[in-house]
Amino acid sequence: MAETRESALRGDCANCFGLCCVALPFAKSADFAVNKAPGEPCRNLQEDFRCGIHTRLRPSGFQGCTVYDCFGAGQQVSQVTFGGVSWREAPETASQMYDVFYVMRQLHELLRYLTEALGRPAARPVHAELRTALARVEKLTGGSADDLEKLRVPDVRAEVNQLLLRTSELVRATAGGKPKSRRGADLLGKRLRGAKLRGTDLRGALLIAADLTGADLSLTDLIGADLRDADLSGADLTGALFLTQPQLNAARGNAETRLPEGFERPAHWAS
Repeated sequence: MAETRESALRGDCANCFGLCCVALPFAKSADFAVNKAPGEPCRNLQEDFRCGIHTRLRPSGFQGCTVYDCFGAGQQVSQVTFGGVSWREAPETASQMYDVFYVMRQLHELLRYLTEALGRPAARPVHAELRTALARVEKLTGGSADDLEKLRVPDVRAEVNQLLLRTSELVRATAGGKPKSRRGADLLGKRLRGAKLRGTDLRGALLIAADLTGADLSLTDLIGADLRDADLSGADLTGALFLTQPQLNAARGNAETRLPEGFERPAHWAS
C-alpha cells in the first residue's frame, strides 16, 4: 500500500534511529525522571532503537515523551537523508544527523499544517498558494544533509505562516458572528468551564491547567496553544484548526470530549 502524505507525517519509530531519544535534551522535572544532555542516548533506548519502557512511560516518570511527535521527521532523516545508516554504524555522522533532525522536524510540522489547510474547503481562495508552499517545503525535506543543516528555517516558517493565518481567518469566519482573538493570551489556570469560544483565535495561547470543561472550542485556531494539564472533559473540539495529537496527549479529557476526525483519544484520559 502506498504511503499517504498524512501517514508520512506521523512518527514511525520502527524506521527511525531513536533520534528524539538521542538528539534532544531534557531536564529532570515532572515530565522527565532524569537529566539528559543533547546527543546523549536516553538510558531507556535499546540496541534496536526502541524504547525499553514505551508501554509504561508515564508511571516511570517520562510523561514528556508521551507528548512529543516528530511528525515523521525521524524516519525521513534516518532512511532518506542518511540512507538507512545509523549514528551507531557511522559515529562520525552523529552530530550532523542530530542537527538535521531538528531542522527536519520543523519542516515536517509545516507540512502537517499545510496539508490540513489544503483539506479545508473554506480555505479554497488560498489553495493554489498552499499547494505551491507545500511543494517547496517537500522539496526542501529531500535535500542533502549539508543543505538541510544550512537551511534558514525561520524564513521558510515566516512564508508559510502567512498562508496559515489566512487559512485560519477563512475557516473561522464560517463560525458566524464577529471573529474573536485571544492570540497569545495568558489563560493559565483560568476557569473557562462552558466557555463559548467557537471560532476564536487561540494561537499560542497559554492554557496550562485551564478548566475548559464543556467549553465550545469548535473551529478554534489552536496552533501553538499550550494545553498541558488543561481539562477538556466534555469540550467540543470539532473542526479545531491546527490541533496536534501531542497537544491532546498533554491535556486531560474524557469520553465526552468531542475530537476532530483523525485524532486518537489519549489512553490516560478518564473513561
